[in-house]
Amino acid sequence: MALSTHPSQMSVALPTGIDGSSRSMIKVQSISFTEKSWGPLLRLDSKSRKLSLKKRSTICMSLQQASRSKVSVTPLELEDPKETPLNLYKPKEPYTATIVSVERIVGPQAPGETCHIVINHDGNVPYWEGQSYGVIPPGENPKKPGAPHNVRLYSIASTRYGDSFDGKTASLCVRRALYYDPETGKEDPSKAGVCSNFLCNAKPGDKVKITGPSGKVMLLPEDDPKATHIMIATGTGVAPYRGYLRRMFMENVPNFKFDGLAWLFLGVANSDSLLYDEEFAGYLKDNPENFRYDKALSREEKNKKGGKMYVQDKIEEYSDEIFKLLDNGAHIYFCGLKGMMPGIQDTLKRVAEERGESWEKKLTQLRKNKQWHVEVY
Repeated sequence: MALSTHPSQMSVALPTGIDGSSRSMIKVQSISFTEKSWGPLLRLDSKSRKLSLKKRSTICMSLQQASRSKVSVTPLELEDPKETPLNLYKPKEPYTATIVSVERIVGPQAPGETCHIVINHDGNVPYWEGQSYGVIPPGENPKKPGAPHNVRLYSIASTRYGDSFDGKTASLCVRRALYYDPETGKEDPSKAGVCSNFLCNAKPGDKVKITGPSGKVMLLPEDDPKATHIMIATGTGVAPYRGYLRRMFMENVPNFKFDGLAWLFLGVANSDSLLYDEEFAGYLKDNPENFRYDKALSREEKNKKGGKMYVQDKIEEYSDEIFKLLDNGAHIYFCGLKGMMPGIQDTLKRVAEERGESWEKKLTQLRKNKQWHVEVY
């Protein structure tokens, strides 16, 4: 391990090849620190994926434990625009970006594979937290011979400054979509998700066509730094919240000093399926007054009725507190598979009725006050 320090900077190079050679290096951009120091997200080349999850976690944590603090970001001009960047690149004229890294971020017992993918747009496709990129996978649309594939939308999992804090990258959180025949139980590669498999199979240096950014419903309101933000996600729906939380707790943004409450509810199958868990646990340790983090592990935990623990069960556990926060102006966000919403809506309706309230009227008021934010797929 090579480590160089400066009063305001740190850069690290770690050999990660199985033989300890320098062919596989974790590349960490030099970053400036203000009050404390954060270990940056590490960028791994394809050979580095041979590292065990435990080893990668150890490296990340050893850097972060040096002293945990806020990171300076550039260029600060990204704070200037008053209008949300929208559809700078469209499907007919996408931007060609470059894959920086692809890393599996779930453990061996997770059902399925989820990857963290860093894309270099060289500062040409700026975005705000809560927006999405469209991705056009290579190849021909089988339903429209001669035409490209349709655009697939992915919520951006980084702040506008990206994981390297220089405004040149964006990160996506992608679950590989596979299809298994219900009768034989065997995987059918011909029906696998085209775009998710392209992204999860990508190598550093590969080109990727992106569109956007798109979306305004999940933008993080910043007019009140003391506001409460209740974030509810299933699986990769945690992506926009990772961007919110990095902006709130990791980055030193001059005109945004968060001093409210961020409360994350994350529902996944099991402990190995947790996404960005160490990052979120770090925020909880360092900001106990400003961050809460509750997990629902459906295959490991039981709800109060003895059934599987889903995210709506966690919401019900804290329903009185959540309703009081909403009454006081809290924003509530939902992101993930659309199948999450009926159970959540039923829970909220039941709780409202137990409180002697009309959920329909309450929901109408939340929408009118722009407190209700939903992005499901």
